[in-house]
Order: sequence, then structure tokens, then C-alpha cells
Amino acid sequence: MPIRGQDNNTSAVKVDLGIILDMETDVGKVMHTCIILAIEDYHAAANRTATRIVPHLRDSKKDDVEAASAAIYLLKDVQVQAIFGPQMSTQTDFVIDLGNRVKVPIISPATSPSLSVKENPFFIRGALPSSSQTKVIAAIVKNYDWRQVVIIHEDSSSGTGIFPDLTDALLEINTLVSYRSVISPSANDDQILKELYNLNTKQTRVFIVHLQPYLASRLFLKAKEAGMMSSGYAWIITDGLMSLLDSVDPSVIESSMQGVLGIKPYVPSTTELKIFTKRWRKRFHQEYPDIDGVELNVFGLWAYDSITSLAEAVAKVGITAIPKFKNADTRKNLTDIDALGTSELGSLLIHSMQNIALKAGLSGDFRIADGELQPSPYQIVNIIGTGQRSVGFWTEKDSISYKLKMNGKTAKTDNKQLGAIIWPGESTVVPKGWDISTSGKRLRVGVPVNGKLDEFIKVEGDSKTQALVATGLCLDFFNEIIRSLPYAVTYVFIPFPIPDSRTSPDYYHLDNMEYDAVVGDLTILARQSKYVNFPLPFPESGISTVVPVKDDERKNIWIFLKPLKSELWITTGAFFVFIGFVVWVLEHRVNKEFRGPKHKQVGMIFWFSFSTLVFAHRERVTSNLTRFVLIVWVFVVLVLTSSYTASLSSMLTVQQLQPANDLINNGGYVGYHKGSFVKYFLMRMQFDSSKLRSYSTLEEYNDALSRGSKNGGVSAIIDELPYLTLFLNKYCRKYIMVGQTYKSDGFGFALPEASPLVPDVTRAVLKVMEGGEFAKRGIQKYSSNETDCSQSNGTSDSLTLDSFKGLFLIAGVSAGTALLIFFLIFLYQNREILATDDSIWKKLSAIAKVFDEEKDNSNSKLEKPEGNEESLTATVLLAANEASPEILPNLPSQSLEIRISDGLGASPADEGFSTTEPATLVHETITETF
Repeated sequence: MPIRGQDNNTSAVKVDLGIILDMETDVGKVMHTCIILAIEDYHAAANRTATRIVPHLRDSKKDDVEAASAAIYLLKDVQVQAIFGPQMSTQTDFVIDLGNRVKVPIISPATSPSLSVKENPFFIRGALPSSSQTKVIAAIVKNYDWRQVVIIHEDSSSGTGIFPDLTDALLEINTLVSYRSVISPSANDDQILKELYNLNTKQTRVFIVHLQPYLASRLFLKAKEAGMMSSGYAWIITDGLMSLLDSVDPSVIESSMQGVLGIKPYVPSTTELKIFTKRWRKRFHQEYPDIDGVELNVFGLWAYDSITSLAEAVAKVGITAIPKFKNADTRKNLTDIDALGTSELGSLLIHSMQNIALKAGLSGDFRIADGELQPSPYQIVNIIGTGQRSVGFWTEKDSISYKLKMNGKTAKTDNKQLGAIIWPGESTVVPKGWDISTSGKRLRVGVPVNGKLDEFIKVEGDSKTQALVATGLCLDFFNEIIRSLPYAVTYVFIPFPIPDSRTSPDYYHLDNMEYDAVVGDLTILARQSKYVNFPLPFPESGISTVVPVKDDERKNIWIFLKPLKSELWITTGAFFVFIGFVVWVLEHRVNKEFRGPKHKQVGMIFWFSFSTLVFAHRERVTSNLTRFVLIVWVFVVLVLTSSYTASLSSMLTVQQLQPANDLINNGGYVGYHKGSFVKYFLMRMQFDSSKLRSYSTLEEYNDALSRGSKNGGVSAIIDELPYLTLFLNKYCRKYIMVGQTYKSDGFGFALPEASPLVPDVTRAVLKVMEGGEFAKRGIQKYSSNETDCSQSNGTSDSLTLDSFKGLFLIAGVSAGTALLIFFLIFLYQNREILATDDSIWKKLSAIAKVFDEEKDNSNSKLEKPEGNEESLTATVLLAANEASPEILPNLPSQSLEIRISDGLGASPADEGFSTTEPATLVHETITETF
């Protein structure tokens, strides 16, 4: 192809450029036309007249050997300074090695990730590697929450190169590649159709296609024939096919590719691009007049920008004379490869091109860093009719967005969702990504025939049809879960026997895909999660204890003694006597209420202290020490009576429980459900295995607890909460749940490890479990509830002395302190008795005699008449009587009523511990003492 604008100016410096393309392909023709236009545009620039780029085209003819031969020819005979191509990855691999040897830059549009830029210093990738689109595909899959995909790729190096990176990108979003379909380039239509039928038997309905256009068109035609382009299927094609979709027959697109999603590098629609497209079409039709339907694609734009970047590098080097090749040593018989020289310009060009950017490339932001073309935004399109409609974009920074606003080099998204998509079958409903029913098949749900409790799972034969019918709370819950799914799922229950070893890998028959799910009272355990996948548990989870209700204590005639332990009763009684004695000692000498015959004084000791129990004491106290003791003691009595009342009320109203926390120490037998993991749980809790008994039904639970450990039964049942809840709902009057609830994972439905149902079933479980109404209705349905019984996990035990030691300590110390102060004062006042030379016995007798005598306070009254008005009146009257008895002739001395002051400035009626009755006057006989 002639280069326009290229003259025969011998003074211009020529730079030879080798071009190796597959000219038998449309892509090769498109890129070649773009390369020629790029060179012409370079020559047309006014400041580029000093250097001319001379292209040398060689056709590789889709053959690796032809490509290698063309490269050797260009490097040996033409001695080109750079090579663009080849376009195929297998051809490029060998040419890169030659470029490294000769030090000539190899600019290739090959997309295979196996071609490493880091390992090949003279390799420049002029196209995006296929691995750069894997994150885009993963983002689309994540956007629709698809958990499994099928990858269909070509059996070639370019086809298999994307698989490792795509698998890793999908694993990062927790999506599995359930199947990998490899199609040979030479496969016929029957082989392709057979492979599609095989894919249709699997559950996954999301297919990622990475094929060449000629092979992809045949695949979609056969997919249409196999019924796989209908509603419920999702197809995603990679950029290698999407960018070359114009080369696919439009009739194939219209008939067999409707609703397909595709991704391709985003090319901004600029004025320069529109002008160039017109130029390209005109030039392409001039050179290839017999070819119609070929349009400019991104590979042609990358070729144009790559040659422009090379021209920029040549200008940047600024050479005036192109250095010749440094020829190899020709003195020996050398092969063509050994005879290759070494380019002196190549090192300068590669250094300039490894990091270069075009301010306004036709393909957009064309930037090469470290020899690798940097990713640009990707466009996500939906194939509709014979065209394509943009539904969103993807960028490294913002991931998926509906609109892309370019602000310099920064992409900003308006939202995080794709636009409306027309899926295969002209459906607007997003495919769920999988399908159980294929060719009339239904979800196979395994049901254990020998479950733990019939109320949870029961399989029995129908007397009329002889068919096995499954019922129970677990099946009801499963039916509700299926109804809560956002799509319809048909299923059939298949009974199966549970093997003896419930920890074996084939316990749920899911590892070999015999069943699609297993429903029953299946406890979620860590060791079982190795083989199956569990959604969220559906009933309340945990392990607890049930014991019999001990309610006969309320009929005991001595129950009023139960609130306090015996030691507390004894201590309380002793303190009542002690406090009475202390008060008597403190009041005996100064208070007539505490004087009199000995039997009266003993009775006063008991009466006064015990009357404080109900605050009914009528006697006045005069000593401040007595008041101090009574203040503390009344507080103690208040606490004691309040605690006693609360404890007795609890005993009379709350059912009492047999002890459950001391089962290990007491040696009682404990029951558990037969075949349950609870047995191993109890053994880890240090229960003696000989004290464990297993039962199979709720009736056996009832019988064992009723008989008790001494009669061949058990003292308690320890089991999972779902079983115990059902049991208590049936026997709520007789038993109650007590003690600590230990954490467990509860019951769940078993699904295969890679089942796509897991996320949807988990959400459905949350929806059904909200509020707990369904679980309550299910328990009521499968149990004959006696009545609504309120459960209590607490017990009302007798109060012990330990709870009141502090109170008694305070009361004892205060009373002892008051008693000690009293005796110290008394001994001080009678110190003359202690100072005599009499024997100790006589001294003690004298002290006791003085203590027994009433203390005379008359002197103090006379000395302080100002105490109150009544005292003053009494004093005056007494003095007058002593001076002249005739003054009061008609007043008998014994009938004179006066109010006696206690010497402390207050009358007895003002005492804090007097009765609530009106104060009475004290009758005193006027004697000659006055």
C-alpha cells in the first residue's frame, strides 16, 4: 500500500518499520489501514519533514512459522528499527525473543496475559491484555449476586489465557466456576450442540463466552437451537468478541444473540474520531473494494495510537542520522538467527516508548507505562436487534456505574447500578443464575426416615396409596421457606435412612449430589460443615436443662419456718434476748418500767425486745445509750421482717425446683436424646457416662422424670432447646427449664457446598423467623398444650445467716458498746466501793446492790427548776408544804400529781420511743425527802 505524502527526498532520514499482520483476517486489514493513515498523518506534520517512517509489511498468513520467518527477514535483510505485530499471541511469543536478541522494540496487539512485559525488556503491548477485563466481568456477576458461572472458551493459548485471572477475580466475590467448557476451533456443529446440551443439564445459567467471532457465531446459533437463549439464562461475552462484533453475521446477532451482555473498552466519541472514521472508511474501501461490512474497531485505533507513539519516540530521540545495525561476526558459518545484528537505535526507542502518553489518542486515554497499555474505562452494552445499547460503565476506581462523567482523567459515577437490560427471551426480569428444574426435573429433598422426634420429622406410609408421606415441624418450616423465595421452586421429598455413623461424609448424601437438599432436625456441627453447607438456623438454638417442678412444699404446715435457715432463726432469737438484756441493764436504775419483782424484770427483757418485731413496745426509755441501741436494732428488725416476708411470699406463689446445678456432685442420672451429640457435650462437661440415659420420645422424657433417679428414671433432661420447648409446651405443669443455656448452632437445612440456594434460603429464613409467630404456631400444632404456663429459671431458697451477718454484727457492736459505756460510767460513779479493802465478793455484792437500787434524781430536779413550767410549780408547792402544812390543809400528800422531769430538759411524753397513746402522769408520793 503506497504511503501518501512520502517523497523521494534523499536527504530525509528514513526509519524502517516492520509490520507483521494476518492479512487474511479483517482485523489485520483494519489495523494495516490505520497504520498507513498514522504514518501519513506523521509525515503531514510540518515539523516531521526531516524523518520518514518507511513501513515494510509481511503477511503471517495465520501461521506461527510464517510470522517467525517474516520477523527474521525484517531484522536480517531490511534491518528495521521496530516491528509492529504480530497480532496473534502464539506468533508474538517467538518474535519477542528475536526482538530481545536484536534489541529492536516489538509493539504487538497480542492480548494473552502469558506474554510478560516485565520479562521481555523490548516488548511493548499495544493493546489491553485479556486479563484486564476480568474485574469488569466479576463486577457484573456481583451486581446480580450470581454465585456460580460457566466459562466457555476456545481451546487455544488466547482462549485459555484468561481462565486463571478470571477465576481469581470471581473467587474474590465468592463466586465459583461450576464448569469449564473448552471448545476446539475445529469443532463441528454437532460437537458444539452436544456440549451445549451437557451444559443445559447443569444448574448454572450464567455463561461467560470467550471465543473468536467465527466460533462464537456458531455457538449462539446452536444455543438458540438448544433453547438456551430463553428467559432465565444470562450470557456475557468478553471484549475480544464484543469489539469485533461487526464481523459477525447480522442475521446471527438478530436471531441468536438477543439479550446478551458484552463489555468493551470505552472509546470517547470525539470530533477527531468522527473525522478519522470517515477517512478510514474511504481509504479501506479504496484498498479493499470487495470487502463490505467491516467497520473500524478498537484494535485499529490502538494500532493508530501505537504508531503515533512510535513516531513521537522517534522525534524525541532527535536523531539526524540513523545508526546502522551492528552486524554479527560473519567469519563462521552462521544460521539466519546467528547472523542477526544488533540495533543501536532500538535501545533509545524502547527507553522513550516504555513510558509515553498521547494527550488526545483516537482510542481515548492512550498511555503506556512500563511497556504496558494502561486500562481505560470499560463500557457495558446490551445486544438488542442488530445493534447494541449502552447500559453502564466500569472503572478501576468506581466499579460499575450507569453514567460516566469524564473530568480530565477522573471518572465520576452518577449511580452504582446498570441501566435497564433486555435479557434473553425478551425478559426484563434479572436471571437468578441457576435453575433446578431442567427437562421436568424437580428439587430432590432428602428426608430421614428415622429422625429424632416425630413431632419434628416423621415419615409414614399412606394406607390408601402405600406411598411414603413426610410430616413434621421441620417440613412445615421448609415449605414456608420455599414459599418465601422470590421465585418458584418445585421439589419432591425423598425418604432415606440415616446411617449409624452420623459423622460420616455421606451422612446427608450430598457429597455425591444424590439430593439437592436434606430437611430434618439436623444439628449444625463444625465437623459436618466440612461436607455440606448450612443456611441460618431456623429454630431457637442452645442446650438447656429441664427438671420436675417441686410444688408440694406449699402444702407443708411448717412452711412459715422455711424462709429462714435454722442457724438464722437461732441467731435472731439470741439477739432478741441479748438486746432485751442490754436495754434492761441500761434502763434498770433510771426507769421504773424496768424495775419491780425479778419475774417481772425477766418478763420485761423478753417482752420489750420481741415487741420491737412489730414496733409494739409501750415502755418509755430515758437513757441516750438505750436510744442508740434501739435505733440500730429497729433497723435490723426492719430488714429481717422485710426479707422474711419476701421469701415466704415467693415460696407460697412460685413453684419450687429441684436442684439442677449440682447434678454432677449429687450423682443423679441425667437424660438426653438418643443419637444426639448432647451425649458428647455432657461428657465434656465431666458427667459420668454411667449416669447418662438416652430416650427417644417426649413420653419417655416424661416417664423418666416422673420416676426420678432413685426409681430408674432421671433427675433432669439436658437437650437442645427445640426439643425442650416442645416438651415443656406439652408438660408445662410438671416441668420447668432451669440453669444456664449453653450456646449451640441449632437446626438447619443441609445443602451441597456449592449450592446456589444458600444465600436465598438464608434470607428466606430471616424473613420467616421475624417475630417468631411461625415457630409458636408450629409448636402449638404438634403438642397438646395443657395451659399457658409462665416459666421461671429462678428458685426461692431459704435465707441463710450469711445474708445477715453484717446486720447482726452492727447490732451486736452497737449494743455491746452502749453496755460497755454504761458499766464504765456506773463503776466510775461507785468507785468508792471498789476502793475499799473488802474482798472481791463483797465488792461485787455491794456493786450489785447499788445497781439494783433506783437512782435518785431529786437533787438535780431541785437544782434546775427552770427545766419547765410544771417542774417549777411542783418545786414551789413542795417548798410551801414543808414550810407550813396548813397552807394546803385539804391536799393529801399521796394524791398530789406532779410531772417529774428526767433531768435532761424533756418530759417522758416527748420520748422518741414512747407509745402512740397520750402521755400519762406519773404519781409520786411527797415524802420528807423533799
